[in-house]
Amino acid sequence: MTTTLITDRLTLSPVGVADFDDLVKLWGDPVFATSIFPAPLTSEDVWFRLLRDIGHWEALGHGNWSIRDTATGDYVGSVGVLDYRRLLDPPFDAPELGWGVAPRFQGRGMAFEALSAALAWCDDTLNAPRTVCMISPDNAPSHALAARAGYVRYADALYKGEPVVLLERRAA
Repeated sequence: MTTTLITDRLTLSPVGVADFDDLVKLWGDPVFATSIFPAPLTSEDVWFRLLRDIGHWEALGHGNWSIRDTATGDYVGSVGVLDYRRLLDPPFDAPELGWGVAPRFQGRGMAFEALSAALAWCDDTLNAPRTVCMISPDNAPSHALAARAGYVRYADALYKGEPVVLLERRAA
């Protein structure tokens, strides 16, 4: 089962094969990718991530949505409700939210609009009392977005040898 979400400006659809070219462009952009990974992703890496995202929806009924500007169809980025079974200490014990918006769409409130829709869906559909996320300590824009959405820091951790900040949000 998949779910499409509609906001005032955006359409959030479960990630699919048709998104591949847009994902390659986004994850190949050094400005975007290096805020999350040490280097941009290859098309092969993007393909494996895409297959993981499709499988996430199939196995769990939720996952990453592709964010598109409803008026133009332009690919904006992604937001998702995830269970990646990350090897973290402390471990995640609630649905994980993740997001990323292409640099040309940043600063327009689109990330907050998409994240708000995903959180409302999570609160209503999963009935999760709490969600979590992890952000690199130096990713100030994501920290600001997380705070605006109601996330607060609860721990610091290492993920794949890199420091991350763990944040939580109680359901509305």
